[in-house]
Amino acid sequence: MTTQIKKQPYQIPTSVARLFSILFTIIFLVSGAYLGHLFYATVKETVANAEVPSLPYIDLTLPSLGVKSATIGIIPQRGGEIPITGITGVPLPDYEKKERVNILLLGIDKRPDEKYARTDTMILVTIDPENKTAGMVSIPRDLWVEAPGFRESRINTAHFLGDKYDYPGGGPALAMQTVQYNFGVPVHFYVKADFDGFRKIVDTLGGIDVDVPHTIDDPTFPSMDYAYDPFYIEAGRQQLDGNIALKYARTRHVDGDFARAYRQQQVLVAIKDKALQLNMLPKIPDLWMTMAGTVETDLQLIDILELANLADEIGEDQVEAVILGDEYTVDYVTEGGAQVLLPLREKIQPVIDRMFAEVEAKGPSQAEIIAAQAAAVAKEEEARAREQQRAELKSQLTAEGAKIIIQNGTESDGLDAETTLFLKEQGFDVVQFSPADTRNYPHTVIVDYSGKEYTLGTLVNFFNVAPENIRRSSNLKSEVDIRVIIGADFELPEMKPQSLLLQ
Repeated sequence: MTTQIKKQPYQIPTSVARLFSILFTIIFLVSGAYLGHLFYATVKETVANAEVPSLPYIDLTLPSLGVKSATIGIIPQRGGEIPITGITGVPLPDYEKKERVNILLLGIDKRPDEKYARTDTMILVTIDPENKTAGMVSIPRDLWVEAPGFRESRINTAHFLGDKYDYPGGGPALAMQTVQYNFGVPVHFYVKADFDGFRKIVDTLGGIDVDVPHTIDDPTFPSMDYAYDPFYIEAGRQQLDGNIALKYARTRHVDGDFARAYRQQQVLVAIKDKALQLNMLPKIPDLWMTMAGTVETDLQLIDILELANLADEIGEDQVEAVILGDEYTVDYVTEGGAQVLLPLREKIQPVIDRMFAEVEAKGPSQAEIIAAQAAAVAKEEEARAREQQRAELKSQLTAEGAKIIIQNGTESDGLDAETTLFLKEQGFDVVQFSPADTRNYPHTVIVDYSGKEYTLGTLVNFFNVAPENIRRSSNLKSEVDIRVIIGADFELPEMKPQSLLLQ
């Protein structure tokens, strides 16, 4: 007997929102080649930290994403059903040991009548959990390299060859092996998406706004049926639907692949900005379903949750992005007449070494340690000097023994009491505080009855009293020595009680 379970309205928990956020971000990444915000902006600011309204039921098993069913919020250890090696045979990262994670992002350009597809975009992303840094290398599709087991060809054909010739793990596995072989770094995971999904996501968001820097006129933009679909867009602020956004991000005939990468950054940021709007939250179910039908990955739920948690700890200034452009490649024409790019390995290798090296946790250098020690000594000496100055101040005040009255001539209730407490902590003998005869004194006034110059001078300095507001009284029989009437021009400093009044 089959039991039907009625699907009830579902309140998305924080962990699911974070899971959605990280996968949603990955779609943005695979749709472009210059990824300046990686896991920082979208993951940190989007639905993970927002109040999520009651939304329709969402299937959490994510079968079409290649993620095995797991209980949300529980992060299993690797082993059993959780693989310990990737599809290329490399050991997968141990998150407890904070090992580096490398992910190959693949954007697929597949025509309706095609069984096998090349990659239009390849980006190798690296995340260093130990030092809370990330990096990405955008690989041009025309890079002329060798795929393991195949002759030299454009790197974008590796996925095509892997699928066509039943390479173990298919197109993604051969693409990963090709990157490993040519760049000398392990590739642990892949994420693959097609551009039809990109269009759907932009349309689900209601379009995006982009500042187009200059007019683009591309009459030879390719259509999906191998003809031309001319693309034209005016310079200025433009609202783009999914189809126009994809064309804007992909057109390259006007200014080439490398300029296209920077346009893609614009589109990604615009998508991120639109997705962060709170009124986008009700669209989460539609976005989730769109994503589930267009993304393929071997990331397991344990990986996605770990990366989502790590995302909060990586600042935007800790993300390095490199495009292997003119500086790292040289134009070349093959024997068959194909125009390709040869990698300048002597220039690429230092970038790879810097971005993908297994480095120890960052600690202070010897110079930094010495500088910190010197700063500590200077701070200690400064503290001793301040304490000595404070002791001298109290000694001088005690020697004069001036009795002081504080009166509040402002609208600030309690200022007389607060000022009295502060002065007493400094060593002044305040015998009385009270409101003044009026509350509209524009400037502080000090009345001197006894000529105790040290105390008087200290108070004049503290209250910043102008000479014309220092009054001398002929009442030599006064029971107090100095009267301070606080005016509106005085603001009690935010200082600890032990702070010096005189600096």
